Amino acid sequence: MEYISSDTNVWIDFFVIGRTEIPFYLPYTFVMNCDAIDDELLSPSGLREKLLQCGLVSVELTIEEFGLAEELGPRYLQLSIYDRIALAIAIVRKIALLTGDSALRKAAKHENVNVIGTIGILDRLFDGGYINEHEYEYCLQELQRYNGQEVRLPKSEITSRLQRLNR
Repeated sequence: MEYISSDTNVWIDFFVIGRTEIPFYLPYTFVMNCDAIDDELLSPSGLREKLLQCGLVSVELTIEEFGLAEELGPRYLQLSIYDRIALAIAIVRKIALLTGDSALRKAAKHENVNVIGTIGILDRLFDGGYINEHEYEYCLQELQRYNGQEVRLPKSEITSRLQRLNR
């Protein structure tokens, strides 16, 4: 089982389209710091409970992760404390980071951490046969529908996948 350190925004994307449970079809264990779960998953209402019900694993920070999260602050001023914590967990545990946040993605790349986002999760679900083409297309269409509102994803990435399906 592969572990993945979670940021908040990808979960919001799946929640908005009514598909919070589908990333959990993958053979991954998604982890998130317990304080981030309590503080960042308050909105939209019901997100925290749904994620915990689906299998999001709450983790405590190790001393090493805490120290690294503090060290990352001056290097990446635009990151929130919870962004730095998610990154520190990924670095120390040598696992991927789940995020769509551009500043966090850049920091993760600089720290040589593998990053996966909403569209990457959808691609893995479809390519691995965890969801069928109809479900994949539905998710892409819903992400496109809410893009620029609650969802903030590269429009071109969604469009290119929808065009490939319609050929």
